[in-house]
Amino acid sequence: MSTPRAVPVSLAEIARLAGVGRAAVSNWRRRHPSFPARIAGTDVNPQFSLTDIENWLRENKKLKKSAEREWLWPRFEALGGRDETGAAIAEVGRRLAVRDGAGQPAYPKETAALIERAVDLGRREGGPETFAFLLRRWLDVHVRQIATTPEPLASLMADIATHVADVDGGLTAMDPACGTGHLLMAVTEATRADRGALTLLGGDRDPVLAALAEARLTLAGEVPQREPARIDVRGGDSLRDDPFADAPADIVLCNPPFNERDWGYEELATDSRWSHGLPPRTEPELAWVQHCLAGLRPGGAAVLLLPPAVAARKAGRRIRGSLLRTGQLKAVVALPPGCAAPHSVSLHLWVLRAPAAGEEAPVGGHLLVADGVSRFPRDPGREWAPDWAAIGDFLRETLGGPVPDEGSAHVRRVPVIELLDDEVDLTPGRHITPSSADSAPRLAASWREFKELTTNMTKSARLLAALELASAAQDTPTATTVAELARAGALTLRGGQQPPETAVRTGTPSAEDIPLLTVPDLLSDGVPRGHLAADDPAVRDAVIAEPGDIVVVGVARAFSAWVHEGVPTALGAQLHAVRVQPEQLDAWFLAGSLRAPANVRQAGTHATSSSRIDVRRLQVRQVPLREQRRYGEAFRELAAFEQLARRTAELGGDLVHDLGDELAAGRLAGGA
Repeated sequence: MSTPRAVPVSLAEIARLAGVGRAAVSNWRRRHPSFPARIAGTDVNPQFSLTDIENWLRENKKLKKSAEREWLWPRFEALGGRDETGAAIAEVGRRLAVRDGAGQPAYPKETAALIERAVDLGRREGGPETFAFLLRRWLDVHVRQIATTPEPLASLMADIATHVADVDGGLTAMDPACGTGHLLMAVTEATRADRGALTLLGGDRDPVLAALAEARLTLAGEVPQREPARIDVRGGDSLRDDPFADAPADIVLCNPPFNERDWGYEELATDSRWSHGLPPRTEPELAWVQHCLAGLRPGGAAVLLLPPAVAARKAGRRIRGSLLRTGQLKAVVALPPGCAAPHSVSLHLWVLRAPAAGEEAPVGGHLLVADGVSRFPRDPGREWAPDWAAIGDFLRETLGGPVPDEGSAHVRRVPVIELLDDEVDLTPGRHITPSSADSAPRLAASWREFKELTTNMTKSARLLAALELASAAQDTPTATTVAELARAGALTLRGGQQPPETAVRTGTPSAEDIPLLTVPDLLSDGVPRGHLAADDPAVRDAVIAEPGDIVVVGVARAFSAWVHEGVPTALGAQLHAVRVQPEQLDAWFLAGSLRAPANVRQAGTHATSSSRIDVRRLQVRQVPLREQRRYGEAFRELAAFEQLARRTAELGGDLVHDLGDELAAGRLAGGA
């Protein structure tokens, strides 16, 4: 019998635990009177007792023979908020690492029992794997609150730092804002085979994150082939109270908090770390840059992930200038958007090196700048995800080999004297001019595409211009609405919904993954930013637009309707899928009729660009199917013309920009 402390689970969670689809669970609920009653939620989104569900599945021989850890997670999630659950998971990791319960904090009886159960499972099925599963689920639930560095980027930062640093023998690595330890884990993996003693130092002002990082690193350090790493992770604000002020590191990796004004400006005004100047209140990232430099031993290297504004904001130009004059800033790399959160901007990697003992500041030095944005351009017509192998090869080659003074299309060694102007702008794209050898093939390809587009546009325009439009309709057909057509069975209307945050992925999709289209995507460039794993339970609840379906946008500022012709795509909130009965309706005719501007005025909830559109009220003329198909062909041609015109305008703008640069650089052949 359910108790007030019963662990609630949804239909989707039951489906995952049982290894079936949500429809099967709904079917069990309807067909079996013994199916447990809901303990919370509504009839549409009910919640059930996990214990009752487990017992029912076992009694009815439907219990999935899967890893027990799947049954653990709902119980951890029910412990309370973010901190309560995170602390319990950290304790599981600590216990698995130290192999005993010594020093265990006092937990409520129920929490202590759950920790013990997880520890027992970890000792049977693998401690690192069990802890990693719980940590991954916890991070997925709190993805909007906790920023993490993607594993491929963390590995790349670790590789760069160890390459730049002058290190012999053992290695000490530090991350003063370590979070759950992604960057330090990358150091562990990168140095496992070819280094001696390894020391990992981490700090984070969130004690829960620090505890999780310590447990994670300790478990990862238990490798029989090497000496266990010395791990020291402490909670606390590294800027205000540096816990490792007397423990210099060989490398420092950091993905610091962005745009935080309350970083300690008043308290730290006379701090000795500001050798390049007191960071302005509005430049917390430059405080982290100097903090990381101060934590390096001579010859050590630091790599930081920073927002692009740090390279150009006026308030920080004096500190940037000092970093250049002393030669401690070695490289600035612009990563293509999408490599890490926030995914819409091009984040920068700053590579710094502390001078070795007796080393003097270079005279006439250079700054290496690399523009990954132009090197890995995004195709607006396709879904894009970072090609980490190619990005890694590009940066390793750039930072590991000689770069000619004249640079290339994406890399340049910029003389420091050239940068020390009134702005001290270090944005890579501002200092790299494509060479003629690099730009000529690109321009030639663009002109070929432009010629093909204009040819197709001319053909499409000729067809559309030949359409004869009557001055006025003799008999205006009656109009009907989407709601009336749905009631008549001529179409089905389904409203999209936003999947749970834990189900939406933003990394590189597999061939089986399903793109997720949202209104923000449409307001940007129309390319889906997220996707759903094909085997995720959220897919069973998602509205999928199949080829031939009509997609209708339900907000005025992005209102449109089109026949979907791509791969099956999940629809987010305020997007609707309409599927017609082809013997009654022509899809192209319906889509073209629905997107008429008059429909916005007819179906909008109020007269602003943010108003919602009641798709059921959208109108369409009632005409015979043969007439629908005649209009449908015209609508199809009009849609093709629209796409051609949009792409032609984009490519034309690019050609004007690129060719203008070439002419301004004096690259017009021939002449006197």
